[in-house]
Amino acid sequence: MMIQNKRTLASILFILISFVCIAQGGGNIPPPPQPPPPVGLPIDGGIFIGLLVAVFYGGKKLMKK
Repeated sequence: MMIQNKRTLASILFILISFVCIAQGGGNIPPPPQPPPPVGLPIDGGIFIGLLVAVFYGGKKLMKK
């Protein structure tokens, strides 16, 4: 009777583990696509313009002295 109980327990565990494996999505499903980036300028979008303005402003201040 002891071997019969072990076989029954092993069968039940095998079936339960099979359900868990199926529930986890056992295929090669790709992840969902990423959302588009937010609308607007990037943070460093105007850094060259700002640098150019700063150089001209500094040059103008030096010329006034």
